[in-house]
Amino acid sequence: MAAKVTDFTQLRKRLKAARVKGAPSHALGQARLMMDAWIDAAESHGMPVSEALRRIRDGAAARQIAEEVAHTQLSSNSGIAANAACRAGCAFCCILKGEDGGTIGADEARRLHKALLPLIGQPDGRQWHENACPALDPETRMCRAYDARPMICRSYMSVDVAACERIAEGQPADGAGVLGAQMIHLALLALSRAAMAGIAMVPTYSMAKLAQMAVDGASLDEALTMARHGPRGLVDELARQAEAMKRVP
Repeated sequence: MAAKVTDFTQLRKRLKAARVKGAPSHALGQARLMMDAWIDAAESHGMPVSEALRRIRDGAAARQIAEEVAHTQLSSNSGIAANAACRAGCAFCCILKGEDGGTIGADEARRLHKALLPLIGQPDGRQWHENACPALDPETRMCRAYDARPMICRSYMSVDVAACERIAEGQPADGAGVLGAQMIHLALLALSRAAMAGIAMVPTYSMAKLAQMAVDGASLDEALTMARHGPRGLVDELARQAEAMKRVP
């Protein structure tokens, strides 16, 4: 029988007891504090506990928290954000490597699918580069789902355009990487999954597959089914991002 959570006290207990493997301890510690604060805010604003559970399950809570972290990091006067060489139309970071192309939560997947629906049947980023994100305009290389772009897109930065081009070609290069907000986001998703154990699964998805299926005309349910990760998808991405963070300037 599935477990029941009927009040915020029980939800806090679940969060406190949740154990996550694979996430760096500092990121997990931050994620736990931020999720606890989010739960406090939800209760103080009169949100029903059922709605709080839904937002945690769908990754909406994780996305909201991580976007606030990203905003703070992008406003910083130091580090990669202050020295970014990123410009509109410089889309080498939108050439998606591997089959996954980025790990996203259910809330991000639904937002991205909705934003891409108007592009069905139109030329997309794959006309510029076979592995480019379908959200790109192939002529301008501008993202046509910019407001709905997932955290992996929001947090990717570079201090060297040439490094991005080499990485897109499959060559290792320093100077590009993701802000810490992405690791916080992944840790939040993993923490949400652990806290929701026995209640509901907190899924993750391949951004590349989701975007491709959306512009090819697949329904939301079809796209979610085909793009959904297996149980180790999030764990493996946490490990990969932890290694990548070591190379961020």
